[in-house]
Amino acid sequence: MFRVHDPFRRGQLAIAALFCSLGFQYATWASRLPAIKAHLGLGSAEVGLLLMATGVGAAASFPLVAALMRRVGSRRLSLVSALGLTLLLFAMAAAPDYPVALLVMACDGVLVGCLNVAMNAQGAALEARHERNAMARLHATFSAGSLGAALLASGMNALTSTVAVHFAVAAVLLLLLLGSARSGLLADDPAAAEKKNEDEAAGRKRGGWAFPARMTLWMGLAMAFGTVTEGAMNDWSALYMKDVAKASAELAPMGIAVVSVMMVLARLFADGWRSRWGDGRIVKAGSALAGLGLALALLSGGVVPALLGFACVGLGIAAVTPCVYVAAAGQGSDALTLVATMGTTGLLAGPPVIGFIANGSSLVWGLAAVAGSAFVVSLCSTRIRWTAPEPLAAGELAHEPA
Repeated sequence: MFRVHDPFRRGQLAIAALFCSLGFQYATWASRLPAIKAHLGLGSAEVGLLLMATGVGAAASFPLVAALMRRVGSRRLSLVSALGLTLLLFAMAAAPDYPVALLVMACDGVLVGCLNVAMNAQGAALEARHERNAMARLHATFSAGSLGAALLASGMNALTSTVAVHFAVAAVLLLLLLGSARSGLLADDPAAAEKKNEDEAAGRKRGGWAFPARMTLWMGLAMAFGTVTEGAMNDWSALYMKDVAKASAELAPMGIAVVSVMMVLARLFADGWRSRWGDGRIVKAGSALAGLGLALALLSGGVVPALLGFACVGLGIAAVTPCVYVAAAGQGSDALTLVATMGTTGLLAGPPVIGFIANGSSLVWGLAAVAGSAFVVSLCSTRIRWTAPEPLAAGELAHEPA
């Protein structure tokens, strides 16, 4: 098997496999929700509760993930949680009734919370160890994994309607990803981990959440409102295109496509931008661009302004979560876990809140709240202590993706 000798690239590829596997696993079961709904005889409200169970499991995983990060470290936690998510595909396919399915989805949320924190801790450690930016490209592989799962689902649907067969094929691919990641993941630094644990323990003794209080709160708010912006665009852009911008049925899905493509492209290039301008400037300017672009699109109306505004959102919000994860990891595992949990909460709560606003007034005002969320991210970024930009490595250009 081909072996990468550069330690940075080897670690980058291994961690990217984790990000890819999380996106792949999520999109795999999400793509078969109609079949699961039909198999269990569920209504729309029950499907909504099923999805909510995943989010609740992820949000409730905070104390468990914080303890596991201190006890076993990010490397082992990422491997175990990735394996657990793979095995849960079989449990989803075999769930005999609705209560069991709810339990499986809640467990899926807990494991997603574990893997999300552990793999981001690995990415932050890779940047710190090699003094090179990598987090944005790692997040781009999550989107690539989701795309790969969607393509696989389309192909499997053409071959068979059996969910178990589809999930078995997906599990084999996930195991291959996990095997490729295993040897390249970074070993946890015991000395650094012990020091961070001592600092966090000292903070707790000084009065509960004394250490994470101010800095981590700003990071958590930036993450929460950033994921609100990202998640709401995925859920509501197509409806805005159809009902408000009066786009044709063929053009309506282009809202999601524009946001997704711009996010992937931005994340491929964002590490170079981070090296040149620094994380703080990228988050502040990017979230302001997202908010301003969407606000102008809503004021202008029409299909073309909407697509341009959605492109601004994808471009501007793409680097927010990678940069905030790096900043949170520098504050310790408890801070990283709390910030990740707040991000999951924003992703879970954002789209329904936008729906409530839209029902009470209009979808224009609902998306105006999304623009406001992006501006809140920009404001929060001014209160975060960001690390200085890392210089570009020799031969690496800011505009050249790996």
